[in-house]
Formats: sequence, C-alpha cells, structure tokens
Amino acid sequence: MKQSAVAFGTSGVRGLVSALTDELCYICTKGYLLYLATQGEFKPGSPVAVAGDLRPSTPHIMKACIAAIEDMGGKVVFCGAVPSPALCSFAYARNMPSLMITGSHIPDDRNGIKFNRACGEFLKTDEQGMLSQDVTLPDGLTDTHGALISPPAFPPVTDILPPFIARYTDFFGTDALKGLKLGIYHHSAVGRDVLMQIMQTLGAEVTPLGRSETFIPVDTEAVRPEDVILAREWSSAGTFDAILTTDGDSDRPLLADETGTWLRGDTLGLLTAQFLKAGSVTTPVSSNTALERSQLTSHAIRTRIGSPYVIDAMNAAASAGHTPAVGYEANGGFLLASPVTLNGRTITALPTRDSVLPMLCALVASQRIPGRCLSALVASLPARITDSDRLKEMPTDTSKARLQALLSAPERDETVSALSKACGMPEDINLTDGVRLTFASGEIVHLRPSGNAPELRVYVEADNAERARALLTLALRQVSRWRD
Repeated sequence: MKQSAVAFGTSGVRGLVSALTDELCYICTKGYLLYLATQGEFKPGSPVAVAGDLRPSTPHIMKACIAAIEDMGGKVVFCGAVPSPALCSFAYARNMPSLMITGSHIPDDRNGIKFNRACGEFLKTDEQGMLSQDVTLPDGLTDTHGALISPPAFPPVTDILPPFIARYTDFFGTDALKGLKLGIYHHSAVGRDVLMQIMQTLGAEVTPLGRSETFIPVDTEAVRPEDVILAREWSSAGTFDAILTTDGDSDRPLLADETGTWLRGDTLGLLTAQFLKAGSVTTPVSSNTALERSQLTSHAIRTRIGSPYVIDAMNAAASAGHTPAVGYEANGGFLLASPVTLNGRTITALPTRDSVLPMLCALVASQRIPGRCLSALVASLPARITDSDRLKEMPTDTSKARLQALLSAPERDETVSALSKACGMPEDINLTDGVRLTFASGEIVHLRPSGNAPELRVYVEADNAERARALLTLALRQVSRWRD
C-alpha cells in the first residue's frame, strides 16, 4: 500500500485507478479476510457480500476482490450495482462481512474498496488490525503489470433491494408522501433507480432528471456550481416540492427545497434528529452549531470527521442508554445506532451512512408545519449556516506543513490576519480535526486536508448564507496562495 500510494482514508482504501491493480486489490481483500478470521467473523465457507458503484473501473476491482474471497474459501454473495446502505442493511442483518467497491464522490480516475465487518463499519482499530496481516500471493496469480491472469466470472446477482425498500415503507407508510411532486436527479448515482422506487412506493409523483451514462462526481458537501444551476432551473417552473439525489455510491443525500436551494448536510441531519426524537446526537466538529443552539438533546457529541469516528462515539452513547442514538455528518450521511419507534412503527438500527432516511424525514416533517414546504422547515431551525468547498490538487503534505506553520505563530500568519480583519481576532483554535478557528464575531473557519484525495477542505460558519459564502470566498482566496 505504501509503494502504490493507496491508503486508508476516512472510509476504506482509495487511490488512483492506475494504482489499484488487481494484485493490490487482491492483497487488500485477503488481508481484510485474514483480519476478520482473527475476530471470528470469517472462515472457509463463510459468505461475503460484494457490490459496487457505476464507475468504469469498478468491475475489474470487483473481480480481484472476488478472486481473493474464493481463494480464501469464502462464498461470494454478489449483489451487483446497489447503494452502499442497501448492501450494509442486507449484510448486517445476516451477520455477514461485505465489500463495497466505490470511490464515493471523487472523480472517476480514482476508486476504492470500503470494508465492512459482519455487523458494522470498519473502524480505525480494524484498519490497524488489517494492515498487520501477512499476505501470501499464489504463484501465477497476476502478470507483470499486476493484472489477474485468470479473472473469475461474476456469480449470479442476489437481489437485495426489496427488503431495503421495505425498510422505509414499513416505517413511514405507503401514503407518507402522497401529493408531493419530486424530481429525482439521477446523474450516475448507483441508487438512482431504487430511490425512484422508494419515493413512488411512498405515494409521491416522481420525475427523473439528468441521467448520465458517464460518471459524474457529485459531492454532497462541496456542491458543484453546475448542480446549483441545475436545481434552480428545474425548480423555476414551481413544479417540484423538492429535488432529491445522492453521491456516487448513494450513501450521502442531497436534497433541494421547492426553490431549488440545496440543503446543507448538517441542516438535514439536525432536521432528521428532531423528527426521530433523538436522545443522543453525534456529529463531527465540522457540523454547524445549530445543534447546540436547538437544545434538542443534552447529549451532543463532537468527533473528528469521518463515519468511523461518528460510529464509535454513537455506539458508545447507545451502550450508555442515551437512545435513540443517532449521528450525522456535514456531508449529509445519517446513521442510526439504535432502533427508533414512532407511532407504533419501528425502523431498525443501521450504523452506516443512510441517504434515504434523512430525505424522507425532512419531506414528511415539512408537511406537518404551517407553509408545508421544506424552506419553511429549514427556517424553523436556529439561524446558523455552514458552507464549504475544496482547494483541488493541493498535496496533503503541503496542506499539513502550512497548517503547522499557521499554528506555530497565528498572530503573524497572513491567512489568519486576513480573516481577522473580517471577523475579529481568533478566540478559539480547535484541533480535533484540522484547524478550526472561531473568531470574535462568532464566525468559524475550518481548514482540513482531505483524507481521500489531494485536496484542502475549507468549511465556514456564519449567521446567514450570504455571509457564509463571502467568508468561504475569502478563506479560499487566502489558502489558494499556499500553492505558491
């Protein structure tokens, strides 16, 4: 992995497709299974579920993973192209390890493998356990370029989508969205068709939008300008109550209100936590502080960015009896550590990112308030707005070095000085994950090297959207000079 520059990010191994050779993917999968064997979750004859997204590189990675599973004596349960939460819901319910081949939202010159244990996501402690395994390659497995000499055929597909659809219809009821008109932005999301089915089954009138047969890297946290424009255009006729979409592997939601304004993931997460009457909420430090201002719960936990950190803290809260225990991320991912019962209907725990549940909670909740629209529901929250973007092609080592220089002398740092002129002096520096500066104005700028790509993530928080956008523009302008 060190030689190939393919490493663990915040969720699985990811890297350039050119580096994800069959040989490397085989090694990673075999190391994963060897680790699971030490945990009592794998042995010859054990089933292992495999699925993937719609990237052009996904099939070859799938075959390398399948080859490793078969060589270890495992039984492959091939689920085809399905959403990550559908795979996890199926596998967790059967105490079955699973692999999702996906690069999530990153460009299609990159891909990855997301590993899951039999009843939950891989956590950081699991990563170290996997990396410590010694893997032996069979003679004649690959050629000199690292390609499988005899790649396996795909097994027959196991249809795992009916129980995934039933998960939501059983909890919300088949008339939950009756009367709503929804646009479903398809692009290249692997869950585009099942999302249509779920919304139709719940009573909505749905219209497909923007389907693409080539991969489009839709990021639910740093929304592309093209997607901002598309949502506004689609909503301009006043036809839709909302527009729904997801990222590439469909574990992160992106929901636009009736005006075509995309909701931030932490806003959607808070609305969902309110709807589910959460007893404990775990969210990364990058989510906005409307959670604390809302006084939804006295048990709010802040973590580093990444679902493994959220899951670890969320599970601890559930074990301590703070239920329902939920978690959400600024990218929109929503997680359940414990079952939730409302109006006599129960939805089971799913401790991985779920894109469907938060969109449904928000849509149903919006029909229960005056105005009966998403924008009115959002307006009911404390006025605290986040915005974010990324500085692309920014080497991680450069980002870390510049952040370290900033911390060594913040009073002399040019970036801090420029931000202080706009926001007042820094009153707090939080190092939970990256560098998060809180200024005298109460505004926040958070700088963090991405764990998945050579990018610097920039998050800001202010009291309104216009101020947040202006602050984000200023922060991006300053850190872009770090490339020089």
